[in-house]
Amino acid sequence: MKNLSLAGKAILAFLALFLILSLVSLYDTNRGAVRMLDFLREPMMMLAGILGIAAIFVARPRWITALVLAFLTIGINLWRLWPYTFLASPQVALPDEVDGMSCARVLAFNVLQSNDQYDRTAQLIDSVDPDILLLMETNEKWVEELAPQLSRYSYRLDMPLENKYGMAFATRLRTDRAEMVANTSSNTPTLYATLRMGDGARFEVIGLHPRPPLPGESTATRDANIARAGAKTPDELENVLAIGDSNDVPWSDTTSRFAREGGYFDPRAGRGSYPTFPADYSFVGWPLDQIFVKNGVKVEELEIGEDVGSDHLPLIAKVCVDPNSADADIEGATAAEAAES
Repeated sequence: MKNLSLAGKAILAFLALFLILSLVSLYDTNRGAVRMLDFLREPMMMLAGILGIAAIFVARPRWITALVLAFLTIGINLWRLWPYTFLASPQVALPDEVDGMSCARVLAFNVLQSNDQYDRTAQLIDSVDPDILLLMETNEKWVEELAPQLSRYSYRLDMPLENKYGMAFATRLRTDRAEMVANTSSNTPTLYATLRMGDGARFEVIGLHPRPPLPGESTATRDANIARAGAKTPDELENVLAIGDSNDVPWSDTTSRFAREGGYFDPRAGRGSYPTFPADYSFVGWPLDQIFVKNGVKVEELEIGEDVGSDHLPLIAKVCVDPNSADADIEGATAAEAAES
């Protein structure tokens, strides 16, 4: 180390720190400080690669050590990120085979409660014209400002809150039932809605916006509640679409458990992570806004929208439901319509 320049010493120190943090992140614990390291996996990989290359020129006496540290850091984090790389196998087809199915446009968007650019979100809704709309961080002011857009829907359910966990749901699909319950933590609603496509195919929608993991707090209860929220829905249908701002990354233990216990598949897997936060720097950001499907729910289109003033980017999709899938209940819809007429 005596012959190593100050820059070389700094590179080795940072690479050693990244490796230690990467190893700590593998520790099976419910401590929020450790679980938050999932957010650092992509940055640590990129920085380790840059510093490893720089070490070849700056840390000559110890460049091999630096490269070993860099490769170990990259390897550990790549192992966890692997499903969301372009080298991994996709979990679902995109676009999926949807011939003969009724489809619906979906827009899930965290508006950012303090954001006052209401007109830009209104224009987004007008442009996308979703059949299923889920807005998060909505308070009374947001609901009031978006009244012209929300009033166009045949069904609405709002829970405006001032704690950054308000939620607004609107759909033009036939709605069998819908409710918002605080089952992940207090004053943080989760949406459950049972909807029917144009042909009557039935499916459930889950809208999630749980609180994030925090340093100094245990995530045990939070993780269990989030997993339970997806595993047991009110009507217990097999056809489910789960969307929302999870305040977490898809490769975390919490989100992986949600998908595993609920039997969900992620259309982003094998195609990249689709980052949505922060909106200004999403190219180096995190995929906090999620979409999961299971059984007869198919995804025909998936994209991340443009920045419209929030700290999140909107998630836009087109989903379809197989009328021949379990719980589609086409016959029940036909009978109900006949009874109503």
